[in-house]
Amino acid sequence: MRILITGATGFVGQALCRSLAAAGHELAVVSRRPERAERQFAELGITLKAADSALMFKDWQPQGIVNLAGESIAGRRWSEDHKQELRRSRLETTEHLVLLCQQLAAEGLAPQVMVSGSAMGYYGAQPKAGEPGDVEIDEQATPHDDFNHRLCRDWEAAAMPVSDCGVRLAIIRIGLVMEADGGTLAKLLTPFKFGLGGRLGDGRHYMPWIHRHDLIRIIERLLEDEDLSGAFNASAPHPVTNMGFTHALARGLGRPAILPLPAKALKLGLGEMSTLLLEGARMVPARLLAAGFTFDYPTLDVAFADILRK
Repeated sequence: MRILITGATGFVGQALCRSLAAAGHELAVVSRRPERAERQFAELGITLKAADSALMFKDWQPQGIVNLAGESIAGRRWSEDHKQELRRSRLETTEHLVLLCQQLAAEGLAPQVMVSGSAMGYYGAQPKAGEPGDVEIDEQATPHDDFNHRLCRDWEAAAMPVSDCGVRLAIIRIGLVMEADGGTLAKLLTPFKFGLGGRLGDGRHYMPWIHRHDLIRIIERLLEDEDLSGAFNASAPHPVTNMGFTHALARGLGRPAILPLPAKALKLGLGEMSTLLLEGARMVPARLLAAGFTFDYPTLDVAFADILRK
């Protein structure tokens, strides 16, 4: 399959490209620095095409699209300007992919499928463990209206028009992606290794998570399975609270985790962005499980056993 990918140079995108290339797919990527992207992937042993606009791949006629583009939501404090950049980096890229699909569809060459990113933030701040309304959050759950929800809602809505082109659309609401070389875990490993880890706030908020290996398998399944469309929670089947995550990581490293970060300190230092560390949802992959998807790393202990031995 000829697959066009945005966000290919990121923490998930690089690993996805390696996996897709190994499976024999032809790859092209949209990057703000196409020459650098081509050099980067050449070093990884991957041959691909790169350009700074999705519309430049019209003649290449992609058969599948994976849309992972977006400025890191945890990169820096959320000023109003930065919030607009978070929106722009997701919506504009997605809108360009929709335009590409529309142009190809007009010639009878529409891609077969588009797998488009979203995040657990779609559900907004949900009840903590033990609070009223503390239930599992499947794909039909009612979101809490906050910035995280609106960002993901609009990102998903921007992708919807591809369905009118005859493109099968699958949206993945991704949890915290676990691997040692990036993402949340990479930021936590050093303090936890030195026994400086601890819960965040009261530790009762949920942290939906997924091993990067399983996330890549989900994306590949959604590219291939013609029966799967709509929104999917891309997280492990056993969500944990921040307290549970803290204990599992400390246990995996054989270190104590006795230095909590108070919620007030996080809010003072990070402002509204502190919601990423103090709020969450008890998200479960109901639709993937119903489709028969089996996770290689269903629990944190199993995931950390794999990641930390590396």
